[in-house]
Amino acid sequence: MGTPANIIVGSHVWVEDPTLAWIDGEVLSIKNNEVHVQTSNGKKVTTDRSKVFPKDMEAPPGGVDDMTRLSYLHEPGVLQNLATRYELNEIYTYTGSILIAVNPFQRLPHLYDTHMMEQYKGADFGELSPHVFAIADVAYREMINEGKNNSILVSGESGAGKTETTKMLMRYLAHLGGRSGVEGRTVEQQVLESNPVLEAFGNAKTVRNNNSSRFGKFVEIQFDKTGRISGAAIRTYLLERSRVCQINTPERNYHCFYFLCAAPHEDTQRYKLADARSFHYLNQSSCIEVEGINDAEEYLATRRAMDIVGINEEEQEAIFRVVAAVLHIGNINFAKGKEVDSSVIQDDNSRFHLNTASELLECDCNNLEKALITREIVTPEEIITRTLDPESALASRDALAKTIYSRLFDWIVEKINVSIGQDPNSKQLIGVLDIYGFESFKINSFEQLCINYTNEKLQQHFNQHVFKMEQEEYTREEINWSYIEFVDNQDVLDLIEKKGGLIALLDEACMFPRSTHETFAQKLYTTFKNNKRFVKPKLSRTDFTVVHYAGDVTYQADHFLDKNKDYVVAEHQDLLNASSCPFVASLFPTLPEESSKSSKFSSIGSRFKAATSVSHGDLELY
Repeated sequence: MGTPANIIVGSHVWVEDPTLAWIDGEVLSIKNNEVHVQTSNGKKVTTDRSKVFPKDMEAPPGGVDDMTRLSYLHEPGVLQNLATRYELNEIYTYTGSILIAVNPFQRLPHLYDTHMMEQYKGADFGELSPHVFAIADVAYREMINEGKNNSILVSGESGAGKTETTKMLMRYLAHLGGRSGVEGRTVEQQVLESNPVLEAFGNAKTVRNNNSSRFGKFVEIQFDKTGRISGAAIRTYLLERSRVCQINTPERNYHCFYFLCAAPHEDTQRYKLADARSFHYLNQSSCIEVEGINDAEEYLATRRAMDIVGINEEEQEAIFRVVAAVLHIGNINFAKGKEVDSSVIQDDNSRFHLNTASELLECDCNNLEKALITREIVTPEEIITRTLDPESALASRDALAKTIYSRLFDWIVEKINVSIGQDPNSKQLIGVLDIYGFESFKINSFEQLCINYTNEKLQQHFNQHVFKMEQEEYTREEINWSYIEFVDNQDVLDLIEKKGGLIALLDEACMFPRSTHETFAQKLYTTFKNNKRFVKPKLSRTDFTVVHYAGDVTYQADHFLDKNKDYVVAEHQDLLNASSCPFVASLFPTLPEESSKSSKFSSIGSRFKAATSVSHGDLELY
């Protein structure tokens, strides 16, 4: 690291720049802690000595392919090296055993063809140019030669290219551990073809990314004694359920909705579908089509991929019936009823969508209407039926759509796992974790907090392995080295996950009937008023800001309580459990009597916290 002690008059340095992040220049003078710099774009800058970093004037013109070879391992030095290589179309750079990828935003097929795979097969790490295949190869060789289970972690900001990188890793592992000339569907084929299926139902266009994963995924690939793939398991985390009902321009809902609306005429006719623009869950955003995505072709490709992963024709038909039903549910609107705080179906158009949804779900139309606009309250003496006002009925409608879709997604994941099959005798595995990147949008809700919390956990893991453990080893071995400063984010994790932290206070608020998002926010303001990682925005009564390692994010607490409750409305459960379609009924199995009566609270936040703490066995990290 460059430290202020290295800086003298005449030094070539990096200073912060509001447009470029960093700009190089020469030190003109130093007075106390003030450094005056003439920058390369002709400006004179005065800044604090601690914010000036030395520039390596002997760095190779094409950069270095391993950043541990940089003279100064600081932010401007790292960014300059990555930018230099990117200009030369070198998108990969090592930092020791870690691979940094910079998204090229274009297809580079020559980088990932079979010829390139063969080149990296068995090559010593660092012998060839940095590449994602080299990381996968090291993980595979260590597993085979040393019996080590390995895990490859793919992390980065939203839109960085994690999903594509994960697919390349899996393709390379399938190349190494696949079986050539085997009849029928191989495990590796099914693992690879699970990607387009999961993307169709779990990915969407966001502000930064046309194919953004709206769920986390851990793929565990199992190998037999000979190094051949013998099984696999996919675990998914926190599907963004709110996207089903609410999207903003220029984003889209989940791909499958648009694929189905663009399907062949006989399919759309069967599901009574029209243009995507006619559905409320899709037309809230002006973005219906995405450049580079042909929805009609993708529909057929998804059906083919479903064939390969073992989802049969009958199951596919049921899946798309459910997808269509969700769209029709979103077009059911309500008007005020004759009684106070009651609702009725608004008009003939809403009635059409209600009837169609009930046909597709094979449930009783009157019962569907009743489940949307009434609630039953069970008391020791009697069962009281309470009516919902139009606003509450809309919330009931959206809750039903989100529940149906999330249950459908879980079913697809489970079906893929059953079809692929797991090898109970496997002693060797490689895990690939594709987790959503850090997110900071105009509006940040509960999902963004969970996503950014996950990235804080990953950053802590990274710090632990790259900085803390390495430097402790240097100290033990008495190696002469300069201590590398790094930001420890443990205090952010404490704010979110410890006893009395954000998640605990949210769970507490969810358990009190009178809690609102205002009372929850006020509790946060009081509890964390002296916490340097927590900020109360001046002009808001419900927003709060967390100072994350990657930057400040302001969250809107408005829907935190609803989104944190892992709760299925009893009327919705009973309605769909009674469906005459076995597939729909299987999504809502009869609850054990004790759990259906139990009032024990379960929260998404707590389950997500537990998931981020789960160890996936004795895994070496890459």
